[in-house]
Amino acid sequence: QVQLVESGGGLVQAGGSLRLSCAASGRTVSGAGMGWFRQAAGKEREFVSGINWSGGSTSYADSVKGRFTISRDNRKNTMYMQMNSLKPEDTAVYYCAVARFRGVVTTPGGMNDWGKGTLVTVSS
Repeated sequence: QVQLVESGGGLVQAGGSLRLSCAASGRTVSGAGMGWFRQAAGKEREFVSGINWSGGSTSYADSVKGRFTISRDNRKNTMYMQMNSLKPEDTAVYYCAVARFRGVVTTPGGMNDWGKGTLVTVSS
């Protein structure tokens, strides 16, 4: 029902910053939790950050705490993730997802809809 399109990825040097966006269309996502996941080449898809329906609660993987910030603008039906102090190990395809429930969801199995991803490459 909902379509998700990520943008904002690219090539950045270690220590740099990027801001990812996830634009939803087809229906409103304001009533659902959302999150960002990433998958590096040859690795499993892993949780990065999650946010509840209102944006009042968030959760982060330990590897990105203090560096990444998830947010959402329900008026625009859009979710964001600000990424600072990027490291080469952050290199991955980043996926936006919408949860089945209103709260923060941190597992891929809890997500109902997925975008196609945007590539983030961090050079050393």
